[in-house]
Amino acid sequence: MTEEKPQVAGTSPKAVELEEGKKYAFCTCGQSDNQPFCDGSHKTTSFTPHVFTAEKTDQAWLCMCKHTGNTPFCDGTHKTMDPTG
Repeated sequence: MTEEKPQVAGTSPKAVELEEGKKYAFCTCGQSDNQPFCDGSHKTTSFTPHVFTAEKTDQAWLCMCKHTGNTPFCDGTHKTMDPTG
């Protein structure tokens, strides 16, 4: 059985404003039309959103390639990915 891989939603991170204490649902499947946040598109996949609470009110760079090692934040993985898949 092959592990399902997320769809790459973008090749660079997305800047978003997070509000301290607010919960967010980060899209992990890559199919959401509300990137980088979940819109329920994962329901036909084995993915679930990554729910997190913002630690402070600030701008954050969230992963769009969906392969970060620091979910939901960009860790630069997109720079080493093969653009052809």
